[in-house]
Amino acid sequence: QVQLVESGGGLVQAGGSLRLSCAASGRTFSTNTLGWFRQAPGKEREFVAAINWSGDNTYYADSVAGRFTISRDNTKNTVYLQMNSLKPGDTAVYYCAAITRGYYSGSSYQRNYLYDYWGQGTQVTVSS
Repeated sequence: QVQLVESGGGLVQAGGSLRLSCAASGRTFSTNTLGWFRQAPGKEREFVAAINWSGDNTYYADSVAGRFTISRDNTKNTVYLQMNSLKPGDTAVYYCAAITRGYYSGSSYQRNYLYDYWGQGTQVTVSS
């Protein structure tokens, strides 16, 4: 079992920045991939970014590429999402998720059914 707890959400003005954190506990050695998804009101959950165990393979949704950066610190069992140049369209609940079975790369990271564990989410609101 892996437990994921997100933090760092909040209210920010357009153009501002936030850094989300996701702390993993339990069988953390099995978290091959950690990813971030988001869900806005009335919309489906969508992929944001993902990173592999060693941190040398990352993948981003087109909508956030160049503005968001995902990173992980395995010594702290934590994954981060640095969000810059935020837009009102980034408003959503952000979820952390982990893949514990298998190794993937690139566009495969977008497949939410590959993720075994999910956090409870943290709200990000960007005002115009």
